[in-house]
Parts: sequence; C-alpha cells; structure tokens
Amino acid sequence: MLYLADTDGRPVDDLDSGPWLDAFALRDGLTLIDSAESRSVVYHAVKGLIPEGTPLLVAELADDPKFKGMAPGAAAWLAARAGR
Repeated sequence: MLYLADTDGRPVDDLDSGPWLDAFALRDGLTLIDSAESRSVVYHAVKGLIPEGTPLLVAELADDPKFKGMAPGAAAWLAARAGR
C-alpha cells in the first residue's frame, strides 16, 4: 500500500527503519511510504520519528500521485515500486 505522510514541513528522521518496505521524501515534511502494514501502524511509526507536537497526516493513496517540483528521483522511485 502507498501512503502519503505530511509532517508540516518537518523532515522525518531515520526513514531507513520502520514498518515499511521503502520510503521517499518528496520534500521536507512530505513523504511517500510503501508498506504492507495498516495506516494506523504507519501513522504511529512516523509519529515516533518526529518531534512531539508536530502536526501529522497519514493518508492511503489509491494510485500513484502526480506531482512536479519534488525531490529528484521521485518519479523513478514510484516506477521502481510499481515494478515489484
């Protein structure tokens, strides 16, 4: 499942560890997360990686998002994920 996490412009520390297969920071505070876990599990894992009091939204995406102006490699990350 693909999730979008919004952390109010604050980067998520240590995306290498968590209940996800992979994650990609589109920009500070906006992260795509590929996980087989539920939204709740992903939410609580991200919550544990950001400072207390930071606003947080985690949403399940039905399809790959369209975007421009995000971090280099974002489109390639999505394409590689689709190939799994």
